[in-house]
Amino acid sequence: MDSPEKPERAEAQSPRAEHTAPDHTSPKHTAPALSTQDGAADEPSRRIARRWPLISGAVAVVLAFLLGALILTRGQGRPIEADVEWMEEILEHRSRIWEVPALVMNFLGAGVAGVFVIPILILVMLLVLRRPWAAGYFLVATVLSAGLVQLLKTLFGRARPEDMMITSDYGSFPSGHVANAATMAMAFAIIFPRLWVWIAGAVYTVAMMVSRTYLGAHWLTDTIGGLLLGAGVAIVLWAPVAAKLDGEDELSRRRRHPLTS
Repeated sequence: MDSPEKPERAEAQSPRAEHTAPDHTSPKHTAPALSTQDGAADEPSRRIARRWPLISGAVAVVLAFLLGALILTRGQGRPIEADVEWMEEILEHRSRIWEVPALVMNFLGAGVAGVFVIPILILVMLLVLRRPWAAGYFLVATVLSAGLVQLLKTLFGRARPEDMMITSDYGSFPSGHVANAATMAMAFAIIFPRLWVWIAGAVYTVAMMVSRTYLGAHWLTDTIGGLLLGAGVAIVLWAPVAAKLDGEDELSRRRRHPLTS
């Protein structure tokens, strides 16, 4: 006679078999494959993203060089029509009211204050904020920008305007004051990616450009060359350290807002 307990024992074993069977449709099994695929797909996009700063910054530096070469070959360094018209407007509207801010910008952009004091204070500030990569990036950008300015001044040897209100060294193209302002403005916008930093940097750079022409220290095209050179150098040097700077910025945000991170 058959035992009535065998079917019950077989039925009791079937739930165990269901529990031990692997569920290949579970997210736990598909997640590693998806994450690997996403990482592989993201890597080319990261490489492309890193290329754009190199390309755009290099284009700006090359344009600064081509502008100087064009001025030198077409008129042997003499001012072009846009330079003359802009300088005539400046001379017509000179007044005591604008001299003070123009001289302040002249003080901030060069000499002991512009070359040593202000950059050193910025470096110290970045180190205090625990941003060593940002400090190194800023230092290299400002030094390289200043070096290229002197190289192009020597290469092109353009004479300065005759109606100068200040004394300055030889070589009008490109403007070292504007190149320094553009480098600092772009570096700050990269290190601290905030809208107000971009706006403040743009205002500071444009004010420097106007002040250099107002004081008669540069032609308009000198300031444009300085803008292209200074901003281009900062952008080119940003590309290899972009990930490090982003990481520092994220850590800084977490330190300021630990509860929301």
